[in-house]
Parts: sequence; structure tokens; C-alpha cells
Amino acid sequence: MYSYAQTNIQLFNQLQEAGYEHADLVCVRDAYTVAMRLFTGCFRQSGKTFISHLVGTASILAESRAPASTVAAGLLHSAYSHGEFGTGERSISEDKRKQLTLVVGPKIEHLVAQYTLSPWDEQTISALLNSFPPPGSVAREVLLIRLANELEDHLDCAALYSGAPEYRRGVINDYLFQCIEIAEKLGFPALASTLSRAFEETLSNELPSAFHGENSNLTHQKAVHLIGWKSSFLFPPATHRLRLKVRISRIFRRRFLARIGRFALPL
Repeated sequence: MYSYAQTNIQLFNQLQEAGYEHADLVCVRDAYTVAMRLFTGCFRQSGKTFISHLVGTASILAESRAPASTVAAGLLHSAYSHGEFGTGERSISEDKRKQLTLVVGPKIEHLVAQYTLSPWDEQTISALLNSFPPPGSVAREVLLIRLANELEDHLDCAALYSGAPEYRRGVINDYLFQCIEIAEKLGFPALASTLSRAFEETLSNELPSAFHGENSNLTHQKAVHLIGWKSSFLFPPATHRLRLKVRISRIFRRRFLARIGRFALPL
């Protein structure tokens, strides 16, 4: 079993026990307050609440003794890609950046923005083994958040509950395993060891048949279809209604994409 926080109270207790200062606690508390608003009704593809994933990522960073600003950024690392700002858009924008900066400050917002804008794929991960960001750089802090995110995503075999377990295993075998060596080189041997254990459990364990395939993901599919997310989904309250301007924007976007598709050349 793993001992990382999954609730705000567990995280706050962890930070206090680790000796983080009062200003640090305020910083993380403010980030959590933002996360509550941005991720209301949001779930990971496994069915886990998104905010638990964010808290878990922040907890891993705190366990690694990361600065409070990095822990706070870990709480908000998916703000631009999955957070609900009320626009219906799942992307970074200047307006969103201004909104987030007003609450958490430019330093934390910059980390979140760089996390969103920096590529994270097979080529990027492989290249990191030969070229590391310099100590004290924003890129290095973002890399640590990336590693914490990967660990949190694979704790308790969570990746196997995504509805695509073989794909997730293939990603680990193909290139994600290199995160273990990256964590070592970054100076976090405990993080590297836990990543290795989480990956191995994901590769070796099998889920009961009740959690296999489409039967385990039927409600997820409806929500994904509703919102259009690939790795997470939103279950809005029964009283939730899209804003008129968001509905109009989506109508025009669908028409535009349909027009592009009509004139696309066959491959």
C-alpha cells in the first residue's frame, strides 16, 4: 500500500508534519481552493475523482521535499488542459492565465503553464536521459511534477482501470520505464524506487473480469461523449446547463470541422 495523500486534509497534515512554513501552507491551501472550483464533477478515466489525483500528485511532491510553489503547481498541473473555466475550452489561453495568476501568483502559474506547453512523449523522455535541465530551473521543477504525475497515475494499478490496460502496459514497456532512471538522475532515488514498483505492479497484475473492457466503462463513455475528453470526463450536476455562448461556439466549431472534413483529400 502507498501512503500518499488523497484528500486535502491528509495533504495539509502531511505538509505540517514535514515542517513546511505557514506561508507555504497558505500557498498550497489557495491552490487547492482553485482546484475545487476547476475540477468539480471531474473524474479520471479510471473513475477516480480528478481532485484526488491532483492531491496525490502534490503529496508525492511534498514527500520529495519540493518547494511549496512546486507542490501548489502539482495541485493545478492540469488546470489548463482539464479545468473548467466556464468557456468550454480545454486549452491554455491568456485569459485563463490571467485568472490563475490573480489567485496563485505568477510563479506558480508559470509552472502550470510550462507543464501544459512542454511536450511529454517518447522522444522527449528519451532525450532527457542525455540532457537534463539545469538545477534551479523552471524546466527542472516541471520535470519533477511530470514524474509525480506519472507515479500518481500508476499507483494501485490505476492505469489498468482506464479501459485500455494493454495500451497502458505497452506505453510503460516502450518508453515510460525511462522515468525511473530520470528520477534517479534528478536526485530522487525514493521516487525512482516507487515508480519502479508502481510500473511493475501495473505490468504484472490482472484485474477481475468485472473491470474489463467496455462493460466497466459504459457510464464513462457517455460522459466522454458529452464533454469530448480523451483521458478524463465530467459528470455535471443535474441542474448544470452550458452557457449560451459556449453552446453557440460548439455549434460553429462542429460546422467548421464538418466543412474541413468534406474537402479533405483522401489518404
